[in-house]
Amino acid sequence: MSNTRHLLSALALSLSMALSVAPAQAALPLSVNGQDMPSLAPVVEQVTPAVVNILVSGKKVTRQEIPEQFRFFFGPDMPDAQVQEQPFQALGSGVIIDAAKGYVITNHHVIDGADEIKVTLKDGRELKAKKIGEDQQSDIAVLQIKADNLTEIKLANSEQLRVGDFAIAIGNPFGLGQTVTSGIISALGRSGLNIENIENFIQTDAAINSGNSGGALVNLNGELIGINTAILGPNGGNIGIGFAIPSNMVRDLSEQILKYGEVRRGVLGIMGGELTSDLAKAFGTDKQQGAFVNQVMANSAADVAGIKPGDIIVKLNGKAVRSFGELRANIATMGAGKTVTLGVIRDGKEQDVQVTLKQADLSETKASVLHPALEGATLGNSEPGASVTGVVITQLEQRSAAAQAGLQKGDVIIGVNRTRINNLQELRTAMKNRGEIQALNIRRGNATLYLVLR
Repeated sequence: MSNTRHLLSALALSLSMALSVAPAQAALPLSVNGQDMPSLAPVVEQVTPAVVNILVSGKKVTRQEIPEQFRFFFGPDMPDAQVQEQPFQALGSGVIIDAAKGYVITNHHVIDGADEIKVTLKDGRELKAKKIGEDQQSDIAVLQIKADNLTEIKLANSEQLRVGDFAIAIGNPFGLGQTVTSGIISALGRSGLNIENIENFIQTDAAINSGNSGGALVNLNGELIGINTAILGPNGGNIGIGFAIPSNMVRDLSEQILKYGEVRRGVLGIMGGELTSDLAKAFGTDKQQGAFVNQVMANSAADVAGIKPGDIIVKLNGKAVRSFGELRANIATMGAGKTVTLGVIRDGKEQDVQVTLKQADLSETKASVLHPALEGATLGNSEPGASVTGVVITQLEQRSAAAQAGLQKGDVIIGVNRTRINNLQELRTAMKNRGEIQALNIRRGNATLYLVLR
């Protein structure tokens, strides 16, 4: 038996030139029952002006820790790590969803770490893009460009998709320029692939390759049904297994980013897994798909709504739930504060439960995502009941940018530019539209001081 290994290489499909690709070609049949099938050209001509090529550039910073024994030779002033900067460029794709305001959707991994983002339209115009916001867990980012005569693409309702529907993929594979491929919807609700943190993918056999990330997956009506994100295949080449983020997830996430500058993730507050045949039999139901609830967190949205351990969630807003991963992804992208209806099986009987989602707790984060001058610091919310509420410097690397700025471990950030800060969420909001200078109000022991970040 040959040991042929199909690498589950979840491509962060920014351009990494893999030349050995096995093309998977899928096309409409020439005729059905003796009647010619229509050409895809009218649909392609309609939507391709809304799909853009993206070129990003920046510098990747790497830190290599220096062994402690070297201090014996070089003294205490020796740095803890050797820092190197390496320039990089990457290619991807994007989709214009609002022509009037110039909003473009792409993948987070396409623009991650970029200092400069350039967008090329189908008509050849090159524009600089501004990053509005991003969400790493779902791999979505929103950009903005300023130009006249833009074309937008309408978002379809991805819940109406069926396996077997035709699909068209449009993007910038290998930097060749705008390319169109066709196929079908191979599967829905794909999760557990460890490609992203939140997964509810559309699977398609339309050819997707490196550089297609952030491009459009559209239906035969010319509507966006997904954002192409990743593929599975040996050596990073296409073998007809590609994945796209559903348009409904894209809509929910982009609306939150445009409104708040970030995703305010909703949570149920449960732990669980897939409904197996053994569990279904044990709990007296003939359902074969759903999400089994193992645990309900105290004071969570699910707890307040009356969800109990042992419940089986089989519907979300009237639509069947196929897996726990699908439920988690849909809930996480709906946004905090939304009310959903869960179809729950308890004691063999199905009932509807109304749940108002709570916001995910941002307990800790790397400070560098907020400001480059905070590199090397880790931030966390102050403990409940603490004498001073704010954002605590929980960890600090010696000789890091944050340390050089004057921060110390245990400092509590209580304000930004005279705006009071109580938690990480408020700190993110205050620093979202930062100018060239940010003044952090710090509580250090019994003293209060300001540190200026440039």
